[in-house]
Amino acid sequence: MAAEWWQLFNSRELENAVRQAIVNNPNLQSAQASLRQSQENLQAGYGVFYPAINLGFSATRERLSPFRFGLNTPGTGVFNLFTLGTTISYTLDLFGGQRRTVEGLAAQVDYQRYTMLGTYMTLSGNIVNTVIARAAYQEQLQAMEQLIAMQTEQLAMMEAQATAGVAPYSNVLSIRSQLASNQATLPGLQQKRDQADHLLATLMGRPPSEQGATTISLSSLTLPHKLPVSLPSDLARQRPDILAAEAQLHASSAAIGVATADLFPSVGLSGNYGRTSTTTGNLFGSNSKYWSIGPEINYSLFQGGTLWYKRRATIEGYQKSLADYRQTVLSSLQQVGDTLKALEHDAQTLQAQADALQSAEDALNLRQANYQAGIANYLDLLNANTQFQQAKINYLQARAQRFQDTTALFVALGGGWWNDKGLQKIGRPEHPAVKGEKQP
Repeated sequence: MAAEWWQLFNSRELENAVRQAIVNNPNLQSAQASLRQSQENLQAGYGVFYPAINLGFSATRERLSPFRFGLNTPGTGVFNLFTLGTTISYTLDLFGGQRRTVEGLAAQVDYQRYTMLGTYMTLSGNIVNTVIARAAYQEQLQAMEQLIAMQTEQLAMMEAQATAGVAPYSNVLSIRSQLASNQATLPGLQQKRDQADHLLATLMGRPPSEQGATTISLSSLTLPHKLPVSLPSDLARQRPDILAAEAQLHASSAAIGVATADLFPSVGLSGNYGRTSTTTGNLFGSNSKYWSIGPEINYSLFQGGTLWYKRRATIEGYQKSLADYRQTVLSSLQQVGDTLKALEHDAQTLQAQADALQSAEDALNLRQANYQAGIANYLDLLNANTQFQQAKINYLQARAQRFQDTTALFVALGGGWWNDKGLQKIGRPEHPAVKGEKQP
């Protein structure tokens, strides 16, 4: 399946709409920023594997009291003290706490990457679905307006026949009821079309007032000839939500390692070297230097069981992440299964509606031939045309539903992003959906 799966609908305007949304959508930009933030946190985390070196300089003016040191001697007066020194420290990661911490940061990078890809996938699916819905509403409006125009003409003829006494008035009431019912559907269709326009503008990162009417029609879209079908094992490597849950599970596992390491002593090496003097001129003299070096061992003998229960809490957090991962996989399999069944039923419904439309069109053509031959009246022709328009509306609804369920299948299978090598790179994937850059 192609990474840019929406191209399989063979619509240049649809492709442009999705690309604009990828560049301008605020939700995707937020996900991109979260990914970059996690990547920088990982780079910062790598610093624990290197010695920490600090350089400092201080200049103070002091007065000491000998009584602070238990001396009964006159004070030493006021003096200046200049200190220039450096400190080096390094933590020996004997029990793996630092390594597991960095491992957890790397898992967070994976989580944010797959979350971003999930946002990218959902955004593209929403754009395609909105375009399809908008096109369907517009074509249903046009068909309904034609149907209303015919029923209006039919009503006028029926009223004339009722006035002349050649038709019962109940026929007038029946047509008038159908006409009023169809007229009542127009505002609802217009509202849905306008809402689709507003949603499309929002997805593309623009205010609704700046969204112009799209010219995409259902007839300009093509159903893919071959739909993808994935095995459950493939699905687990394709869907960003499953991979994000797996990354969370990895992070929870790393947290157990950190909590376990906290139960053991912390061992490190530290040293300092510097010079101190009461004058800057003697700061580099032979008697001004000082230094120290040695190991440091810290161990918490008793904290009321805090560290022990923290470790137990992280283990339970891992169990939660494991359950969440399993549920995500099950929900994904259910979504794919539901969508495949929906497509199967859509095909049956669309075929039935296509047959109904063909029959209504054949009936209309026959009525037209009979009317031209003088063996059918104009009212019969209007009735046939009304049935044809109603069958056309039903067919449009069935066709739009199949387009949308096809889109749902692509999204349920992960959207095809795994075929884009740029999205699979570790670090900063070179793809507009990841980088937030505009495409040429």
